[in-house]
Amino acid sequence: MNLQQLRYLNGIVQHGLKISDAAEALYTSQPGISKQIKLLEEELGIEIFVRNGKRITGVTEPGKAIVAIARRMLHDAGNLKRVGQEFRSQDSGALTIATTHTQARYALPAVVKQFIKRYPGVKLGLHQGNPTQIAQQVLGGEADIAIATESLALHDELVTLPCYEWNHCVIVPPKHPLLAEKKLTLEKIAQHPIITYDFAFSGRGKINAAFEARKLTPNIVLTAIDADVIKTYVEIGLGIGILARMAFIPERDKHLRMMDAAHLFEPSTTRVAIRRNEYLRGFTYHFIELFAPHLTREVVAKAMLAAGKPG
Repeated sequence: MNLQQLRYLNGIVQHGLKISDAAEALYTSQPGISKQIKLLEEELGIEIFVRNGKRITGVTEPGKAIVAIARRMLHDAGNLKRVGQEFRSQDSGALTIATTHTQARYALPAVVKQFIKRYPGVKLGLHQGNPTQIAQQVLGGEADIAIATESLALHDELVTLPCYEWNHCVIVPPKHPLLAEKKLTLEKIAQHPIITYDFAFSGRGKINAAFEARKLTPNIVLTAIDADVIKTYVEIGLGIGILARMAFIPERDKHLRMMDAAHLFEPSTTRVAIRRNEYLRGFTYHFIELFAPHLTREVVAKAMLAAGKPG
């Protein structure tokens, strides 16, 4: 048994049991992967995959346990490399952040600027996606940390820490009737077509819950994953927008008006997520602290240690 065999095994599972796709991703040949998997099965004395001829159609029950162990071993092997890198070159390497458009566009620019200035030798990457996608990127080792609002805490394999709370706002074109209201209410909002986030994004669950609690059915005519898209369609008069307060920038959004909606919707919490038992390099701790100053290295390390304990 060797790490290469475990990489091939993990690659097949990651690519939907398609050996050809795994071979392409791992820069090797399909026969080479098949041979190594057969050798691994012979050594372990079990069949890892269910086969129909030469085609893999599923993972056997003992195979599922083997895959889980293989992933842990590959993860630990990666940690060993990161320990060596940390002490060879503390201020160089790579850091990949998986995050949503709202965080990348409105919350992270100042942090990224500070980080790059402090660590010019670190290659920083931003991967954008919905919260489910970015959680999977961290779990799959494609990203080091995830930053998002929804759903990160639902993954047991991730350690999640709260960064900050934020609220929603309502945006409208100038001279919109809502601007004449003395007090913004859900009932008044529900009288207009609404443009807001796709359900997976930026506190959308809090928006739905607020309307449901008042037994109101909002007329949502368009959803988007991008706050800038929402603002664009509000500008052309398609409806009013509900979006994250941080996404409205008065000096840039001069053709829109913002109405605070903190009293209408429960606040949302942006979180940072890290894979359990991950070895974090010093500059990763520093990035997290730049983004959320209360999440010092000591706080994060303590949370990671607690999450790694059994039971």
